[in-house]
Amino acid sequence: MQLRTCQLSRTASALPVLAVLLTLTTGASLAATGIKFVVSQRGRAFLPGALTIHRGDTVEVVNDDGDLMHHAYIDDPDFSFDSGDQEPGAKADIVFTKAGTFNVLCGIHPKMKLAVTVRE
Repeated sequence: MQLRTCQLSRTASALPVLAVLLTLTTGASLAATGIKFVVSQRGRAFLPGALTIHRGDTVEVVNDDGDLMHHAYIDDPDFSFDSGDQEPGAKADIVFTKAGTFNVLCGIHPKMKLAVTVRE
């Protein structure tokens, strides 16, 4: 069997494709643990700025700014999260256990917003 490699950019859209490829090539199932999506905090923005995921999936928020601190949080009556202060290079995992639409905000940079739609 010949394997082909390709260069994937570090975006959330590439991770589900990689998970599917791993499932197809190894036979492993990721359904029980969910999928991890990586979101970058860079240039006072979340990249990407919106995601649609499923309940049980994880969003890893990574501070990719070399000199800026971030502080990701969700303040919603149905779901809350607080990463605390994130130094450059720090990562925080958010496991979405509830369906709905949630805004991940930055407590340091008020214009930063990540809209996450969580489906069953």
